[in-house]
Amino acid sequence: MLGDEAVAGAAEAARKHSANRIIDTSSGEDDGLSKCPRCGSTDIQYSFTAQALQCSYCRHTWNEENAEQAFGLDSSIAELRGHTLASGTADIREDLTTVTLKCQGCGAEVVINVEQKLQARCHWCRQTLSINSQIPNGAVPDAVLPFHLTREQAIEQIEAFAGKRKAFAQARFKEEFVPDNVMGVYIPYMVVDGNMHAVLRGSGEVTTRKYTVTTGSGDNKRTETYYDADVYAVQRAFDMLVDDLTIVSAERFNARDNTQATNNILNAVQPYDTENAVAYNSNYLKNFTSERRDLNVRDVDDEVENRFLAIARAKATPTVGRYDRGVRWEEEGVAVRGTRWVSVYVPVWLYSYADSARSEGTLVHYIAVNARNGNTMGSIPVSHPKIFAVACTAGTVAAVLAAVVGFGWFLMG
Repeated sequence: MLGDEAVAGAAEAARKHSANRIIDTSSGEDDGLSKCPRCGSTDIQYSFTAQALQCSYCRHTWNEENAEQAFGLDSSIAELRGHTLASGTADIREDLTTVTLKCQGCGAEVVINVEQKLQARCHWCRQTLSINSQIPNGAVPDAVLPFHLTREQAIEQIEAFAGKRKAFAQARFKEEFVPDNVMGVYIPYMVVDGNMHAVLRGSGEVTTRKYTVTTGSGDNKRTETYYDADVYAVQRAFDMLVDDLTIVSAERFNARDNTQATNNILNAVQPYDTENAVAYNSNYLKNFTSERRDLNVRDVDDEVENRFLAIARAKATPTVGRYDRGVRWEEEGVAVRGTRWVSVYVPVWLYSYADSARSEGTLVHYIAVNARNGNTMGSIPVSHPKIFAVACTAGTVAAVLAAVVGFGWFLMG
């Protein structure tokens, strides 16, 4: 943290309001039967056609209320002080793995392994029982951003992505590539708003003269370009509001140096329109898989602050254009006055391929499709001999062209 008075003042204000404020985003419903509001059936699932929940019995469709509006998460970011936490971001209890539900239809007791699923059918009356409360194991978020792209649309995206790269792909990958194996997955993210004051200090250079100096002669002749520049102390200080910063909150997808999987591609398919997320309802998750959140707020807090700093640098860049030789920031910091944290499930179509031909062990390649806007990114196992052959061919062509051009200049001379 910098010693600037403005930063110190903002930090002091944050300390005075350091008590966490909790926003209750629970549905208020008891665990058990989650019923259609029209007919009372529990056979409910998400319909791509209607882009809504649909009762399989009476065909009634509806969506839960927009989460920001329902829970007041759209209030002014400038007024944030201290930490405001939605209840779905509560610290995780690792010991909570099973929940026993009493069926309101017939009275039977059904045990659900909440590490793997949040719904189960009663083995007697066959009604669907749901976990509706925010159990503290990371499986129940504050909000859900429903799927928009269909499975067929995702397959088209994956085929197009892989097709452009098959020229360098391993032969085994091309033989085993089956895009139909795509899975719909809900990935847990923390969505963070921030009110802060940023200060950047460093030095900037402005060119005053450019000139060349020639030394030597003949084959040893060499010309070098030199610059003279004035050096200035540069400082930028400003208030900054950050809206809907998204941080993945599942450890295996958050890792930056994973040598077993290319899961970092998930960040490349952002952004997500999290402002359209709806209040959690377990029926949105039916027929999809979901990754349980296993990172708490404190686990991703440093990454969030680094993102804040990156945003501050980007915001300062347009203001230092006069320093044509560039600016080097030597001190930088943000004083966070207030933050707001919300746990949201975002939708991804995910294709995976295990490359077991590596000497270092199996590497799982992922191709991910943002199920809201279609952004696609991924990796495929490449054939190094093919790349080497292309590089050699390109080098040979370049050498031949250079020889032809040189011979042409010789003839012209």
